[in-house]
Amino acid sequence: MKGAGELIATPLRGIRLEGETLAEHTSWRVGGVAERFYQPADLDDLVEFLRRLSPQEPLFWLGLGSNVLVRDGGIRGTVICTKNRLRAIEVRDPYCVYAEAGIPCAHVARFCTDRNWVGAEFLAGIPGTLGGALAMNAGAFGGETWSLVRRVLTANRSGRTIWRAPEEFEVGYRHVHGPEGEWFLAAELELAPGEGNAGRERIKALLARRSATQPTHQPSCGSVFRNPPGDFAARLIEACGLKGCSIGGAQVSEKHANFIVNVGSATAADIEILISEVRNRVALQFGVWLEPEIRIVGER
Repeated sequence: MKGAGELIATPLRGIRLEGETLAEHTSWRVGGVAERFYQPADLDDLVEFLRRLSPQEPLFWLGLGSNVLVRDGGIRGTVICTKNRLRAIEVRDPYCVYAEAGIPCAHVARFCTDRNWVGAEFLAGIPGTLGGALAMNAGAFGGETWSLVRRVLTANRSGRTIWRAPEEFEVGYRHVHGPEGEWFLAAELELAPGEGNAGRERIKALLARRSATQPTHQPSCGSVFRNPPGDFAARLIEACGLKGCSIGGAQVSEKHANFIVNVGSATAADIEILISEVRNRVALQFGVWLEPEIRIVGER
């Protein structure tokens, strides 16, 4: 029996693994192992896990792994993976949806159109989770994530949760900077009333356009480079004759030049070398230094 005033720790309910292969959790299907790997059962379980984590433990957050290149040496410390976790979504106020960070962006788009709300259709073209979209202000077909944000829920290393307004963040093109040491757990998004059938038709048209112009059936991370001001990364790469260029199992897509695909045997090193080659060729021919849209993390 516990003594008077002694606290009983809440048991963790998530999945804890060691030496988990991250290639199984990234859309490029490459990457080394995570020293420690945790998939929380839900938001409360994640907060409890953070409270118990050593302040010195290196921490990396992973959603669908669609905007990250994990190097072959893997990641030291703990990887928190929200794939298939933190997927709660509900109506809060008229035309306002609460969605947790692990829900795929495409699910948010469908949830909104099913309620005859408009404005979130572009999310159907983002191949990642809402948490990742918030972290980089992801966009597709002219829409950007933070244009919808009413407020966001974050957590810090000690497991403290905070609701924050958009004004507390510096938000730009594929760029978001906010309070240090905090991560996105959820967001409230504001939509507008509309006609659900029109929204569903727009999603259908956007997905058809994506399928026609992007290599959706090959492992990739989406767009590799940000578009430079007044131009398109894909145009510059294609103008350098780099479509189909390959290193090892990594190839510049023949369908969309700003995509690098894994043709079946790529390593993270193959992809990183090809990224460097593309940047150097574009810089040499056009004097433009392309900035990666993706994050490159881990040990070589």
